[in-house]
Amino acid sequence: MNVTEDIVETTSDGEPMAVLVKQPSDGAHHPTIAMFHDGPGIRESTHTFANKLAAEGYRVVVPDLYHRHGRLLGWEASEATDETRAQVMKMLFSLTDDGIQNDLDAALAAVGVEPAEKMGTIGFCLGARAIYRTLMRLPDRFVVGATWHPSFLADDGDDSPHLTAGDLKQPVFIGIGDADEVQSIAMHQPFFDAVEPLDHVQVEVFPGADHGYSWPIGVNYDENAATTSWERTTKLFAAHLLG
Repeated sequence: MNVTEDIVETTSDGEPMAVLVKQPSDGAHHPTIAMFHDGPGIRESTHTFANKLAAEGYRVVVPDLYHRHGRLLGWEASEATDETRAQVMKMLFSLTDDGIQNDLDAALAAVGVEPAEKMGTIGFCLGARAIYRTLMRLPDRFVVGATWHPSFLADDGDDSPHLTAGDLKQPVFIGIGDADEVQSIAMHQPFFDAVEPLDHVQVEVFPGADHGYSWPIGVNYDENAATTSWERTTKLFAAHLLG
């Protein structure tokens, strides 16, 4: 399908926020997928993936989680400098679960998602925690999820995702590389242990894949991990949103 792009302007927590929207150009209604970007922010790779997903028959909505620091800030790994890496880390660690959920609510309202519409969600890196919070907070609206090379699914806090992961009701695909040096399997093991009894949660480990394996122009791109994750994710979304 041909895809159109819009940038919808709204506010979240009193700050201006841009919302990236990709959808088929046929003018028909298509199911919505909320997409949470990763640490490097909204950039060419984000646009490319959102285009590809929209072409499968979805309206893809991407809130700019870094809007409190500027508008649509993002850098590819190939163009990052010491200064931009420091800025990315500052922005990343300024995010909160509540702030991201506020951004999601503002984005959905801005694009006119109906309250009864069933949606999916996908996230990369920090987006893993975001999709988990979304699925748990809005189980009647978000019916399916996926996350690739996740971050922050287990920590020492009394609200760590792994503590309630066993209560997850929706089907979820999780892809992670066994060579992930940023957020290793060991760091997520408490979460993976919690969801292991759940038949509707699939954790797939990719040999040799590192963090950020999704992006074809990224330094850690892994074709097998990216292609397999795409196949698993689109099959899952189609079964629960297009059927």
